[in-house]
Amino acid sequence: MTMTDPIADMLTRIRNKINTFQKEVEIPFSKIKEKIAKILKEQGYIKDYNLLSKNKHKSLRLQLIYLKNEKSRISTLKRASRPGLRFYAKRGKIPRIAARKGIVILSTSLGVMTDSEAREKGVGGEVLCYIW
Repeated sequence: MTMTDPIADMLTRIRNKINTFQKEVEIPFSKIKEKIAKILKEQGYIKDYNLLSKNKHKSLRLQLIYLKNEKSRISTLKRASRPGLRFYAKRGKIPRIAARKGIVILSTSLGVMTDSEAREKGVGGEVLCYIW
């Protein structure tokens, strides 16, 4: 069966594991998902991620972070652009998360990056998701 929106699937898998307080989540591999996982690690939303290979099938294993009060470091994952309705932002119109408590992940001509990196480099692109 083909998946129509693999990024939404990735976010849903993470959200489901957070709701059940599990420490790890395994998702099917793709290059864009690996880039999103790298951003999540750099921004401190996950501990680490590993690439696993089982019988010609690759997957990513993300290690989630929980705070002392058993709340996850990630409180909300929201998909912005989807296959039926793409959402693009020009370099001057990149959305911000309220009070700068989160990040916006964009796919630009220079690769997948956060909103602050895109503003710094002066590029716009497809808004993939919001995380805070």
